[in-house]
Amino acid sequence: MTARGERPVDLDSSATTPVSRRVLEKMIPYFREEYGNPSSPYDAGERAKMAVTEARLAVASFLGAESREIVFTSGGTESNQAAVRSSLLQRPDRRTVVLSAIEHSSILGLADEFERNGYRVRRVRPRPDGRIEAEDVDEAVTTDTALVAVMWVNNETGAIAPVGTIGEIAHRKGALFHCDGVAAVGKVPVDLSAVGIDSLSLSAHKIYGPKGAGALFVRRTEAFHPLIPGSQERKRRGGTENVPGIVGLGEATREAMDFLSSGVEPVKRLRDRFEHGVLQMFPGARRNAPAEEAVRAPHMTNLLFPGIPGEKLLWFLGKKGIRVSMGSACSAGSVEPSHVLLSMGLTREEALSSLRFSLGRQVTEADIDRTLAVLSEMAVTVGRRVS
Repeated sequence: MTARGERPVDLDSSATTPVSRRVLEKMIPYFREEYGNPSSPYDAGERAKMAVTEARLAVASFLGAESREIVFTSGGTESNQAAVRSSLLQRPDRRTVVLSAIEHSSILGLADEFERNGYRVRRVRPRPDGRIEAEDVDEAVTTDTALVAVMWVNNETGAIAPVGTIGEIAHRKGALFHCDGVAAVGKVPVDLSAVGIDSLSLSAHKIYGPKGAGALFVRRTEAFHPLIPGSQERKRRGGTENVPGIVGLGEATREAMDFLSSGVEPVKRLRDRFEHGVLQMFPGARRNAPAEEAVRAPHMTNLLFPGIPGEKLLWFLGKKGIRVSMGSACSAGSVEPSHVLLSMGLTREEALSSLRFSLGRQVTEADIDRTLAVLSEMAVTVGRRVS
């Protein structure tokens, strides 16, 4: 609670989400009563194994995949790195990797290592609106490309990539296509039976599930080289399964399916109302995202507040109990500008004056009103100093 006793307003759901009551209730028995190891041969182990199987089926159904194509992991970072490293091992004679310049750090952070090992890394820059265009990927991919990696929804701007077309481009040149789906799953429809994606990552804590649980989709037609060898997960990921976390992820995908089925329009309306209020309130403010609604996620906006340091905005909003961020949660605490915004052509000053607002399912109209009121105070303060 804030100093005034008000409930905090969480506009940073892209960083993490609370475990939903429905998910928590599903998980609780597997901490104590049903604590068996899925590899144990007796009844408790069999029940744990069955719980993992049911969760795998739920995740697969949600993604439009087969259950044998789902590998449980510790989250998005592990899934991304496992997929990328496995893809290079599957194409040992190819020495080029194509990445978008706005990938998550768990993928971009591997680029230097790959270059040291003799790979050529081609980074595809986004257009000024933040979107990765298929034609730009096409120019970068050659018959020497082992892997193309482009995220489905950018985790800072909400820009949606044309992943179907990018998959076709990669496959036409004989490359594999990995897609970071962490910011997409549960926010936009994801049907892997309809797109040519070879591997896709997701994380439970972005969709009201527990931290420390995630999954990797690996298309059954592709071989897989495990990041962590072991006998579990059909020898694709070693280590005793995190049964409560896996159960929670399974239930989170069921809940996300219900949410998407009921429509995301209410969240989008709140986001649009918030955007309109900010753009009217701050002269020169603009949106760091595509203008076309069809290519941006409905829950997120990234806004530039010209001449106002983002850290100052964060402090002012935080003091009032409103939670937002300057970008990816994995770079929290850094004073460096967002690599995503810089890649879009923003100056360092502009990038450091931009904030990401991401609306979760629990955000209400009253939360938006309260946030706009707080920002109005800030606008008045800035106006006074300018005058």
